Amino acid sequence: MITRIQAPMQSGKWQAELRQAISDPKELLTILGLSPQQLRLSDRTRREFPLRVPRSYVARMRKGDPKDPLLRQVLPIMSEEVEAAKFVQDPVAELSAQPVPGVLHKYYGRALLVTTGACAIHCRYCFRRHFPYATSNAAAGKWHLALKYLRNDRSIKEVILSGGDPLSLSDTRLADLVTQIAKIDHITRLRIHTRLPIVLPERVDRSLLQWLCATRLKPIVVLHANHANELNEAVTKAITQFRKRGVTLLNQTVLLREVNDSVEALVDLSESLFDIGVLPYYLHLLDPVRGAAHFDVEHATALFLIDGVRERLPGYLVPRLVRECPGERYKIPAELLGTA
Repeated sequence: MITRIQAPMQSGKWQAELRQAISDPKELLTILGLSPQQLRLSDRTRREFPLRVPRSYVARMRKGDPKDPLLRQVLPIMSEEVEAAKFVQDPVAELSAQPVPGVLHKYYGRALLVTTGACAIHCRYCFRRHFPYATSNAAAGKWHLALKYLRNDRSIKEVILSGGDPLSLSDTRLADLVTQIAKIDHITRLRIHTRLPIVLPERVDRSLLQWLCATRLKPIVVLHANHANELNEAVTKAITQFRKRGVTLLNQTVLLREVNDSVEALVDLSESLFDIGVLPYYLHLLDPVRGAAHFDVEHATALFLIDGVRERLPGYLVPRLVRECPGERYKIPAELLGTA
C-alpha cells in the first residue's frame, strides 16, 4: 500500500537565500574587487540568459582573481556572443526525445522528467540554456501526462527528476510528485539530478530529507560539482545528512576550459568528493550548446587528461569520460569516439 509522503513545514531559509541571489554582473565584480574593464561583460547574453548566483557560492570565489574557476562558470562575457560551427540551441536533440511534454525518454529502463526551468545558479555552459521550458515542462499539466506515460511503459524502472533543478521546487510539490511516482509498481528507483546541495547547501534541510527517505523508491542523488573549491564546510554538512540516511551519492562534472582542464584540478576534485562521501560518476565532454564554445576542451586534450587522472587515482575515483550523442542508446565513452 502506498501512502502519501508528508512534507513538514519548511523553514524558508534556503528560499530566502535564493531570493537574495546576485543578478547584476557589476555587483558581482564589485564584491570580488574586480572591475568591468578586467572582464569583457556581455549585456546581450545576460539578457538572453540572466546571471544568477547565490551569495554563499560567491563567497567561495577568490577575490581579485578574474580567472577564478567558480567565477568563470557564471559570468556572462563577450565570448558567448561568438557563433561557432556545430554549437546549437538543442545540442543533444532533446526536443525530439519527448513522447509527452516534459518527459525525455532516450535510454532503456529510465525516463527523465523536466520538472521546472528554475535553478539556483545559471551556469554559462548549461546545455538547456535555450530549452523551451514553457511548453516542455512536465509540471505544466500538473504531471498528468507524464505520470500516464510512466504507468504505460513497464520497461521503465527508474525515474530521473531534472530541470532546471528539481530541488528548486518546494518540498510539498516534490513530495506529492514522488508519492504519485511510487504508486507505479514497476518503478523502483528515484534519481535526482541537482546542483543545489553544491551551490546552496541550505537546501538540504529536514523537510527535504523527510520526503526523500519516506518513499519506497531507492533514492539516488547525482550532484554536479566541477571544481574542488565548490566543496566547503556547508556542502560537507549537507552531504553528510544524505549519507546518514543511506542515500546513494554520485557526482557528474563537465570538462570546462580554464575551469578544470588540468590533471591536478580533476584529481583534486575526485579526492575531495570522496572525502565527503561522493563517488565520481561522469566527466562530460561539453555539450555543444550555442554560447558555450569558449568552454570547449579539444577531444585529444580530454583523452590526455583522463589518462593522467588514471595514473594518479584508483579506478573507483576515475569518472567515466563520456559524450552524449543524439540518437545513441547510451552515453558514449570518449575513447570510442576517436580523436576527432
